[in-house]
Amino acid sequence: MSKTTLWALTALVALAAGAAGLWLGQRNAAPITAPASTADPQQNAAPEGAAQPGEIAVSDLSGQPHKLSEWRGSVVVVNFWATWCPPCVTEIPAFVQLQQEWAPRGLQFVGIALDDLEPVKTFVATHAVNYPILVGENEVMQMMREMGNAIGGLPYTVVLDRSGNQVHAHQGEWSLAEARRTLEPLLAPETAP
Repeated sequence: MSKTTLWALTALVALAAGAAGLWLGQRNAAPITAPASTADPQQNAAPEGAAQPGEIAVSDLSGQPHKLSEWRGSVVVVNFWATWCPPCVTEIPAFVQLQQEWAPRGLQFVGIALDDLEPVKTFVATHAVNYPILVGENEVMQMMREMGNAIGGLPYTVVLDRSGNQVHAHQGEWSLAEARRTLEPLLAPETAP
């Protein structure tokens, strides 16, 4: 085996080990959270002169640009994900379930894919995703950073209250039970049928 081949193999193994470590670290990461009652809206503000995260336009699957501020008035769960990210794909069925169950109480999920358009379209159609999906690259990275994702890892989920203030952030896969505990107090009470 030549030195070049050995070097290339070593680099490939190191890259794979690093990626696996990052993925496992994100999957088991503790949530970054501020209780809704004490959240400081300025704490997550963009640098002076920059657009607020809700004002960064990201395109939907048909190419129409949207801003998070369009959903103000609802409790908005912003989920940054990708089709190539195993923990992202694992948590989406729970989000579909919560969107179905709690939309009448004012819950709105918005998925923002850091991915290419065609795989996202295929995934959404195959998995019957019932909430808006936006897709992009640079603008998505900028939005994630402004919303507190310093490491740029996926999945990353942020909860905005009805006024658009960031009240919770979670790095890594978000379980259904954890999501329920976080979201229930922010939603309108259930009404009797």
